[in-house]
Amino acid sequence: MNATTVNTWNRYYRPILQLGVPIAIGQLGVIIMGFADTMMVGRFSTDALAAASFVNAVFNLFVYMMLGYSYGLTPLISSLVGQGRRAEAGGTLKYGLICNLVFALLLMLILGVGYCFIDRMGQPAEILPLVRPYYLTIGASLLFVALFNALRQFTDGISETSTGMWVILVGNVLNIVGNFVLIYGVGPFPRLGLLGAGVSTLTARIIMAVIMVALLLGRKRYAAYRQGFCQSAVRTASLLHINKQSFPISLQMGMESGAFTVSGIMAGWLGAVDLATYQVMVTLGGLGFLLYYSFGSGITIRVAHFYGQNDWSSVRSTTRAGVFILLGMAAISSMIFYFGGEFIIHGFTSDPAVISLSLTLILPMILYQLGDSMQICFANALRGTSHVMAMMWVAFVSYVVVNIPVGYLLAFPCGLGVVGLYLAFSIGLILAASLFAWNFYKVMRRVA
Repeated sequence: MNATTVNTWNRYYRPILQLGVPIAIGQLGVIIMGFADTMMVGRFSTDALAAASFVNAVFNLFVYMMLGYSYGLTPLISSLVGQGRRAEAGGTLKYGLICNLVFALLLMLILGVGYCFIDRMGQPAEILPLVRPYYLTIGASLLFVALFNALRQFTDGISETSTGMWVILVGNVLNIVGNFVLIYGVGPFPRLGLLGAGVSTLTARIIMAVIMVALLLGRKRYAAYRQGFCQSAVRTASLLHINKQSFPISLQMGMESGAFTVSGIMAGWLGAVDLATYQVMVTLGGLGFLLYYSFGSGITIRVAHFYGQNDWSSVRSTTRAGVFILLGMAAISSMIFYFGGEFIIHGFTSDPAVISLSLTLILPMILYQLGDSMQICFANALRGTSHVMAMMWVAFVSYVVVNIPVGYLLAFPCGLGVVGLYLAFSIGLILAASLFAWNFYKVMRRVA
């Protein structure tokens, strides 16, 4: 290995991996929590699994919109820290917290209106009594999700990605234990079924937000950030600037998640077995998605760092390193799905019909790993350069104009059912990857 190769590794590849691995471990905890939720609920009853699938499909749209909104904070913090402006980074956190909490309240209002129309969404009548209390319980947790997201993006932006990892892992342990106790009724606790899973999730999310606040207030090395946080005045221009960076990313992730949400609703039109199958495979497919986003966050942090220094060559090299890293992750995810998919599916449910249908979706799910990894890579590179408006329009074309209509055509007129829904994801993700890459290199041609 020559000196140039070593320098390239140390300057571009290693930082992405060092930043991404803690995020990936935390996200792996999220995946395990999702697996545990689905497995425990699936073992409780197929109707409970179908109800969880519907509610999670709806809420995932809003959770990802909130996550995307918080992502606008990371490159702003990272760029300021790279320039040594820590007090200003603390002030930016203050503006980001205000914006994220207000955004969460608006989404909760929309979900409250949506609750009144649950019985008109074409879902099986037998699952509605399970859907309603679970929907309300998960909805109550969103404000705490927004608080945690904003604080986590701050710690990620100052390159302390392990902080969020540990808090997520603590929350996951609490959630899994709570699920077991409340779903099945252990000791003095009642047997709540699906509602127990919702109560456990709400409790874990509250505790995670409280831990992040305590860390921000208590750590000595955050003193400069706390000073900037306390001394900065709330200015409308600063809030609008945060919103300008955050809202397009929120819409981008919302439309991407929306494709899965609408597909989940369409899966419900096919029946409870198809809906339960869809939930199993979305949870399994989340393994790849969350791993890609973990290292994608590392790409954003490093790109924003170099972008703040006007180092365009390093921006390109960081993105190139991200491409190879995420392609490697896509290959690993595909092998896990191919060789271990059947074993994992059996862990989710004992229903033969759900197992049989799930097995037919393994290859379509593998097919979209390439598009998923690359659209995440270039979307996060664009996020690091703060050129976020293009992300919104790419998502609109790829997911709203193409993915959802193609999914409907393949699932119903073409008779492919839930398999057609998954094939449409491949088309939408590959298109998004191509358009994000084109926009990124367009930005690079403009600045250099």
